[in-house]
Amino acid sequence: MLLCIDIGNTQIALGVYPDAEDGVRPELVRDWRLRTDPRMTADELEVAVRSMIGEYDGQVTGVAALSTVPMLLRELRVMLERRGTRMPTVVVGPGVKTGVPLLVDNPREVGADRVVNTLAAHARHDTACVVVDFGTSTNIDVVSARGEFLGGALAPGIEISMDALAHRAAALRTVEFLPPRSVIGKNTVECLQSGVLYGFAGQVDGLVHRIEAELGPEAGPVTVLGTGGLAPLMVGVSETITEYVPDLTLEGLRLTYLRNVRSTLVAGGNVRPPTASGRAGQ
Repeated sequence: MLLCIDIGNTQIALGVYPDAEDGVRPELVRDWRLRTDPRMTADELEVAVRSMIGEYDGQVTGVAALSTVPMLLRELRVMLERRGTRMPTVVVGPGVKTGVPLLVDNPREVGADRVVNTLAAHARHDTACVVVDFGTSTNIDVVSARGEFLGGALAPGIEISMDALAHRAAALRTVEFLPPRSVIGKNTVECLQSGVLYGFAGQVDGLVHRIEAELGPEAGPVTVLGTGGLAPLMVGVSETITEYVPDLTLEGLRLTYLRNVRSTLVAGGNVRPPTASGRAGQ
């Protein structure tokens, strides 16, 4: 089985896939999420991963991973070194093949999660895509019909915005992120819920419409995908998001693993492809 590890600023997502067969897209067997703690050591990270995946641990034959948290990237690499020198391992970074051209001013600024999301989105659809990732920040990434990363937009995440509002406004407080009874709130809690839910949906829809206008008709049809921890609530109220893909980043890690491990084996190289830190390239 392949273990995929996505270390984000707020959560760590884990998933296991069965061994791939040629021409067949394997389904995610199981996934887990735990809170990110940037102070975790490699030992603590290993304990957390092993305890989460449980019975699947002994069946893991390869690992694909990324970290958008610099403090945890080294700990991730140390942990993976301990899992065995002959287990194929890919940590997304410079030198790791993704097949995604980064058509931006400074490719090294593009987070590894955004690169593998681009790869997964293009693999799912034969169209231009917009990927809306509702995480610590709201990432809106644009993918051409040829699978190129064109850039995008970044905005403060939903939870960050709610926490900031509660902190700066003495009469307001943090509320549970749920749909209110109506857009017109009848109490403070509902007013906050309405403003956050429909406000962020309007932000996303507005940006997507502007992106589509900038791409122009020559881009062809554009598929808008939603992913990330808070996406389930947002997909239902957004007018532009057409598909919810909760495991998009894990799928991108799986595809990256296949690109690197298979090419290494075909070339007769070491069974353990080189790992690297930093940003993903082509």
